[in-house]
Amino acid sequence: MRIDDILDAKRPVFSVEFFPPKTEEAREQLFATARSLRELGPDFVSVTYGAGGSTREGTVEITRALKDDLGLETMAHLSCVGETTEGIAATLDRIAAAGIENVFALRGDPPRGEPDFVQPEGGLGSAAELAAFIGERWDFAVGGACFPEVHPEAPDLDTDLDYLKTKVEAGASFLITQLFFDNRVYFDFVEAARAKGIDVPIVAGVIPVASFAQTKRICDLCDASIPARLEAAFAAAGGDEDAEFELGVAYAAQQCAELLIAGAPGIHFYALNRAPATRAVLGALQTGRPWER
Repeated sequence: MRIDDILDAKRPVFSVEFFPPKTEEAREQLFATARSLRELGPDFVSVTYGAGGSTREGTVEITRALKDDLGLETMAHLSCVGETTEGIAATLDRIAAAGIENVFALRGDPPRGEPDFVQPEGGLGSAAELAAFIGERWDFAVGGACFPEVHPEAPDLDTDLDYLKTKVEAGASFLITQLFFDNRVYFDFVEAARAKGIDVPIVAGVIPVASFAQTKRICDLCDASIPARLEAAFAAAGGDEDAEFELGVAYAAQQCAELLIAGAPGIHFYALNRAPATRAVLGALQTGRPWER
């Protein structure tokens, strides 16, 4: 089912992001996680596309397997990095042939060791160009990324939103945010986006912290900030894994409840291919149903 149709039919939606495994052991872990989370009925799951297109084959294969073998609705990520339009078209044909109806269009991060994105010769230069390219020949629901704390390469929020609007005008029918911890950042971003005329659903991206050190590394890579009080609370845990897990789940559950009460159309969980934290938060939300308050 198309994700834009899912968003039209129900609120809130819950989704989970996975990344393609690189070993057989990691593959087994991913599918164990997916089977565990499937019991909670996520509306869809997505599979990322590695830097420089390094996992493009795995992305399509894992996305297809999650759909065919586990019965999950799926979305394949796709980026412009290191690809010609012919190569992108071939990947889109494979996605369509696999029965996948949803694509997350990204410009993509440069390969490791390269500081800047360089448009490939014969390729595309932005997520907006990719969204438009998809719409020319394929009937996918296209999603796009957005950045409540401003894309690292944008000079300011206004410029970032101007570009985001071109992505929507090119065909992105829903947006998913980069992870964030301060809900005020999301609320202000959505308000500013609406003022720009961006009217598609903006799903909130949330990471339930299971390991603070791992999450801190991710935030450093994507320029997401951690509120000082939350960082202090994790520091007070003194590296105790159980204490960090409990704090991460409690904070994410509270964060998601506030987002849903305020009208966020859904939550996209960055699960890092592990089930326990996301399962705990999603289970609590489905039990408490805060959006009905």
